[in-house]
Amino acid sequence: MWGFLLFAGVAWLAVGWSVLRLEPADVVAVAGPVIFFGALCEVVRALAGTRTWWVNASMAVLFAATGVVVLLDRDSTYTTPASLVGWFLLVRGAVDVAVAAINRGSDRTWGLMVSLGVLQVGLGFYASGPLARTADPVIITLGALAVLRAVADLVTGLRLREVVAARPEILRLPPEREAGVAGYAAGMADFDDQPARHQAESDEPVAEEVSR
Repeated sequence: MWGFLLFAGVAWLAVGWSVLRLEPADVVAVAGPVIFFGALCEVVRALAGTRTWWVNASMAVLFAATGVVVLLDRDSTYTTPASLVGWFLLVRGAVDVAVAAINRGSDRTWGLMVSLGVLQVGLGFYASGPLARTADPVIITLGALAVLRAVADLVTGLRLREVVAARPEILRLPPEREAGVAGYAAGMADFDDQPARHQAESDEPVAEEVSR
């Protein structure tokens, strides 16, 4: 799944560049598809098989419902899109911080993910407030959202690729150790195949030596 995450990161960069070039009248129509794309990325993360897959699956459902609300809302102002985009950023940022804190012992990029999560939470607070209810702040918020998600998905994809590539090397033994392990396993198998009486007889001298 690391390839899909890298693709998602590149796609987020394209979304961010495109959103910043939008006309103000198109912001409401674009906010919903951006949130839908965020839900699709959560589905990809859930399919990656991490131990927090259920969190990503839950957020995919939540973000899909948020995108539906944005598309169904026909308000002439930017209040609803801005607040729902802020909701998306608050949830996604809080989860990034929580997951990074859980993985701090096994993932050396956890500090970067915490920073990205904090930035998303701060941007979500801004988007949910009264200062982001006009066209220009909503456009900037959507562009920043896309850039932050691009960095997060690219880092996660590259990290997952590194782990997958290192796993076969960890499991492969040097030739000397592999031969030794094979010989030890063969000897243990021969010993286990002996009748129980022979094993008992071989244990009697040891018992006598211990008693002395």
